Amino acid sequence: QVQLVESGGGLVQAGGALRLSCSVSGFISEYYRIGWFRQAPGKEREGVSSINVRTRSTYYADSVKGRFVISRDDAKNTVTLQMNSLKPEDTAVYYCAAANGDSWYADVMEYWGKGTPVTVSP
Repeated sequence: QVQLVESGGGLVQAGGALRLSCSVSGFISEYYRIGWFRQAPGKEREGVSSINVRTRSTYYADSVKGRFVISRDDAKNTVTLQMNSLKPEDTAVYYCAAANGDSWYADVMEYWGKGTPVTVSP
């Protein structure tokens, strides 16, 4: 059974940085993508970033390109999202997720973490 546990959320001022970590337990195939979604109050869950376990190919939403960096540590079995130059519109609950294949839509995710809140003050 795969479990995803997020950590690293919190409160930060605009322009600041946070690092989110997703700890993966259980077996994840090398053909999986692991990454992050976020959901702000009153809005739909949106894909933020993901990484392919085997190829290390990455995906970033246009809204975070150039500011966020995703990485994977095989030894620790973690996926980290370094978030820089944060904006108030980045405020949301951030969820770690995983799925087989290259699609990064909420509907096709097989595993979800419980989420960690990120608040960016003006």
